[in-house]
Amino acid sequence: MASRTVEMATGAPELAAERAVTWPKRTKARLSNGLEVILAESHSIPKFHGELFFRSGNAAVADRTPGLAEMTATLVRTGTAKRVSRQIEEELRRLGADLSSNAGADTSALSFAGLSEFATPLLGMVSELARAAAFPDAEFERERRQKLEEVKLERTQPAFLASERLRRVLFGAHPYGQVSPSEAQVAAYKREDLQAVYRESYTPENALLLLVGDFDSPEMLKTGERIFGGWRGKKPTAKTFAAPPNPRGRRVYLVHVPGAVQTQLLLGCHAITRQHPDWVRLGLTNSLYGGAFNSRLVMNIREDKGYTYSPRSGVSALREHGYFSVSAAVRNDVVAASLTEILYEMDKLRSVPVSTAELADAQNYMSGVFSMGLATQDGLLSQLSTVALNELPDDYIETYRQKVRALRPEDLLATARKYLNSANMQIVVVGDRAEIEEQATLFGEPEFYDALGARV
Repeated sequence: MASRTVEMATGAPELAAERAVTWPKRTKARLSNGLEVILAESHSIPKFHGELFFRSGNAAVADRTPGLAEMTATLVRTGTAKRVSRQIEEELRRLGADLSSNAGADTSALSFAGLSEFATPLLGMVSELARAAAFPDAEFERERRQKLEEVKLERTQPAFLASERLRRVLFGAHPYGQVSPSEAQVAAYKREDLQAVYRESYTPENALLLLVGDFDSPEMLKTGERIFGGWRGKKPTAKTFAAPPNPRGRRVYLVHVPGAVQTQLLLGCHAITRQHPDWVRLGLTNSLYGGAFNSRLVMNIREDKGYTYSPRSGVSALREHGYFSVSAAVRNDVVAASLTEILYEMDKLRSVPVSTAELADAQNYMSGVFSMGLATQDGLLSQLSTVALNELPDDYIETYRQKVRALRPEDLLATARKYLNSANMQIVVVGDRAEIEEQATLFGEPEFYDALGARV
């Protein structure tokens, strides 16, 4: 009892000094066919994780039809010239491996993981999918039907409707303004369309092979050359896109969902990409505002007022542009009150420097999250891919914590004033118009849309 009394009197122990990190050995090379390779040795477990990235995603083919790269990635995994889908699954089970495919706005990827002793056959399968995907008719029709159901479901999700509207507001005719295809567009997909995207994008000169795990890098490079070296294909022609609009003043966009029992709020403005020198500053500023569980926004509208369960803010960095956003799902009766507090916390961070204690807490959080992200092979792979795909300095992960620790209250004040653009914040409100229109109008004259994205 006496011991406990002493602990309570003296308070919690101080944090220990931040541990030094032993950075993994990394090897960068380019195979004879132009394929870029990055290897990082991690010998903690007898496994390896990898991704074969392609520097083309939905944005690169949006001038044809939205979502084509995503559908192409889905079909790549369903069969090759040598194996049907069932045989692919059986081989993965035999190897004890995982393999998936995906595509986003700017990249497509084959992601995989397995035991190091089976690296050669697993990499062989990855190469086969990248070079000889067959796009079977039956699989194409099945995946297209499933995508149609997904698109229908999206239109019932307030968070999706809010994201779709904000992206259109911020990016307009730029491909980043297209979040998802319509039902009609998916119904019009053709197998030949996907094959064309595959031929153009899935080429070694457009690719990056990144491996993290228990292997010897020189030997792995030899294995990579043997498996991938015969693959041929040029980099696709670069495209230019329309410049995004630059909306000025606070504007409100109300998406009507009849009978909605709560309202989805999403506010946003243009920001920066990861290559910008202010990226670390903005990340820490966002952490203080609404990017961490103990952030000001969470403490205000969740803990203090109980308006919402999970408010959050974030900086989304795409290849060409970035944007800052704030989201919260709130009760219909507190829409105006929630928006008021969201903007209040933004303006407060723009007006008054943070205390050194609050800054230190945020720095500990950011540094700790970053360090934990490097503790696994998968986490290290994610960080290295961010560096490589965004063409960041080679020492980015080594110097990140130092850059976070070097920031001062005046740095965050200047960053908040520069990027938390409350005067020009675009406000999307998704809910029952009859319940929320009067509250939304307090923040600007609303434009009205239906769940299909049409203005009404």
